[in-house]
Order: sequence, then C-alpha cells, then structure tokens
Amino acid sequence: MDLNKYIDDHRDDIIRSVQEIIRIKSVKGEAKAGKPFGEEVNDCLEYALRLAESMGFTVKNLDGYAGHAEFGQGDETMGILVHLDVVPEGSHWTYPPYEARIVDNKIYGRGAIDDKGPAIGALYAMKAVKDSGIKLNKKVRMIFGTDEESGWEDLKVYFDQEKMPDFAIVPDGEYPVINVEKGILNLSLKKEFDPGQCTSIRVKSIKGGHRPNMVPDECCCCFYPTDDQDKILTHLHSMKQFSDYDMSASFCEDKGIQIRAKGVSAHGSTPDQGKNAVSHVLAFLSTLGLGNSDLEQYILFINNTIGSDTRGKGLDLDLEDDLSGQLTLNLGKLTVDENGGEAILNIRYPVTYKEDEIIKRVKAAVKEAGIKVTNLGGNDPLYVPEDSELVSRLKKVYSSQTGQPAKAIAIGGGTYARAIDNAVAFGAQFPGTPDLAHQKDEYIDIDDLILHTKIYAQAIKELCSQ
Repeated sequence: MDLNKYIDDHRDDIIRSVQEIIRIKSVKGEAKAGKPFGEEVNDCLEYALRLAESMGFTVKNLDGYAGHAEFGQGDETMGILVHLDVVPEGSHWTYPPYEARIVDNKIYGRGAIDDKGPAIGALYAMKAVKDSGIKLNKKVRMIFGTDEESGWEDLKVYFDQEKMPDFAIVPDGEYPVINVEKGILNLSLKKEFDPGQCTSIRVKSIKGGHRPNMVPDECCCCFYPTDDQDKILTHLHSMKQFSDYDMSASFCEDKGIQIRAKGVSAHGSTPDQGKNAVSHVLAFLSTLGLGNSDLEQYILFINNTIGSDTRGKGLDLDLEDDLSGQLTLNLGKLTVDENGGEAILNIRYPVTYKEDEIIKRVKAAVKEAGIKVTNLGGNDPLYVPEDSELVSRLKKVYSSQTGQPAKAIAIGGGTYARAIDNAVAFGAQFPGTPDLAHQKDEYIDIDDLILHTKIYAQAIKELCSQ
C-alpha cells in the first residue's frame, strides 16, 4: 500500500478529526477527581483515546494525567509525544477560537498548530502504517500529554508508571528537524509594599498577562478616584500621539479611571514578534510622573530594568552562543496592588549556560531594589548532535517528501523532546510559514497538515521497519 495515497484518501477524515478536537476548549482548569487539569482537558484526552481506539490501537488512560495509543512489535519503542492542552485564547480573534472554522484552506482555532492539528496528523500517520501491513521491528507509541503549557506534571506522572521510549519525535516545533532547544526558566520578581503608603498618582491596581509563556495582549491599570484625573487623560492623549500603543480610558466600578492597553500576543520564546501590553502600561505610568512610594518605585524598576526589552539586558542576561543563539526574555504577567507587586518572566537561555547562573545574575540585578526572586520552574536545554542516527534519518525523510534540503535548527521553544533521552522536535511548522502558536487567529493550513501526516508516516516506516 502506498502510504501517501492512503493519507490522501483519508484527507476528509483527518480534517474532521482536527476540527472536532479543536472544538474542545482544553485550557487548564480546576482539578477534579480523575481530572487533574480540569473537565475540558480531560474531555480532550478522552476524545483522543476514543479516536485512537476506533483506529485499532491499544490505548491506556493514566488517571487523566496522560494516555497513550500503541501498535507494533519488538523490544524497542518509538515514541511520538503530543500535547492536547492549549493556552488561553486571548482576545481579538477574527473567527471564534473554538469553532474550527475553515477559511481559505485553513483551519482556525486555538491549538490548530500547537498542538492538536499536528497530533491528529501523526495519529493518522500511525494508522496509515498499521493498515499498510508494513512489518515493523519496533513498537510505536503516541503519548498524549495534557499539561505541556503549564508544569509538565502529566509526564512526571506518566513516566513514574510507564517505561520511557527508546527514542522519540515530537510534532510540536518546526521542520526540517530541531536538534537544539534553549533552556526555559520562569522567575517571579516579587516585592511587598509598606502598607498605608499613598501613591502620588493614586494607582489602585495593575493586572496583565495570561501565562508566562505568552506575550500579554492586554493590561489594565485602575486608579483611585481623584480630583487630578484630567492629568491622566491628558497624558494618555499625548502618549497615543507619540507612540503606536493601543491604549484607551474608561471608568472602574468606583468611578476611578481605568487605562487599558491592547497588545499583540506571541509565543514566549519569540517575544519580539508580539507587542507587550504590560510594558506599554509600565511606560505610560513611568512617564506620568511617579513618586517615592514602594508601589511607584517597583513600577519604575520593572519598567527601567525590563520594560519592552526582550534580551534581558537590564538583568545582565544579554547572552548567546553559537549553538542556540541569543537569550530571550518575556515579561509574561504583572500584578500590582497596594500590598505588593509580582512580575513573572519567561526566559529562554542558550544551551551552554546553566539555570543557576541565570538565577544568580537576576538576583544580583534586583538586590538593591529589595525584590525577591523565586524560581517557578523550567526545563533544561536540549541538544542532539546533527550527525546522530535519529536526526540523520529524519532529515532524509523530510527531503524525500518535500524535495527540499534538510538541516537541523535551534529554537527557543520548549517541547516534550526534553523529557526523553534521545528525542527531537520534528515539525509541524514548515519553513517560511508564520509562527502562530499562542497568537490570535492561530490556524493550520490543510495542505501542510496532510503533508505533515505523510512525513510522519514515512518517518515511522524509516525508523521502525529496518
């Protein structure tokens, strides 16, 4: 059986399955019995396992933390690691984020490219190989994760109970093949304020950002009611004239002024591709004229030390290496009220640096400001040599299916490949296509989805039948 023809014949089935899974809003929610990441994440896992079982795979659900679908024979196991959870949708979508509408040969929706579309494509690739009758000398196991966008608690539980695959590929990155992933570190910069202090501009609260690994697309600052509200509105008018910030004013419930900034979301690994609404509010406040209260000085420090900079220069993090390139920093969340402030940073650091060194540099940079630094977790860097057997074979498959040369690349994003001793991210974003992960109007091109499915089918054949 010709694998590519089989996949072409099942094109409608693949499209339908991608639409069905996108329609499940699998954003992490409140933990329940047997549903550790919430109702809808669990619904998505159960959907994927039912679909896999209907295809003839052996499936297993590990208490709602993760699951797998498996076929084949042999002592070794090839892993395909995917995740079914998604980041919050954010705002300003052209099409509803959970409708999975098809427009111009594209399926729109949160998770379309990260990672539901690629996951379904890889599952149908497994079905193509199984139904083809190709004799495999290894097992093929797709592992469905459910907490990739948060703390990876899913894989911790999974690998406590199940043996790790001997090697793996992850359809949650870019083609041709990713052999380098920067280290990931989430840090909290927190300071408690002296109670009872009054700010000169009467700031009540600031709140912006959804997740550390998303560029904030919205941030709000509320002021207490004051007789000096005209000053705030005049400054806003001036700011809008001399910047491209999308900012507006309205009233809070207590009739104080609220300033709202709208930005453009992007993946935390590519913060320069977005517009950070939190940094826009910080810039607005810092140029409004701040006093010496703890709150105001915290705002000034975060603005002057980080602000809109995505290289971490103010924190002594302007680092790079030849293997993975430059460090990036995303100011992912900010919350401030009269009691204290917390900024959460998402840092992607080069593979030749260590987590401890990054933390040490940040602590030194904020020490005099009295800010407490807390490590919220992260992942070590990944590096698999380009001349390894796994990378070499995947490059061969990519070139044979696309007719294009293949080379290994480095990214700032983090994938499940880090969880396996011998694993790399392989697809599903093709060269020259926009990076839409964590952004509004996320989509997967249907032709790319089908080609991705063909590539994965050939990869399974290449890696498991020789």
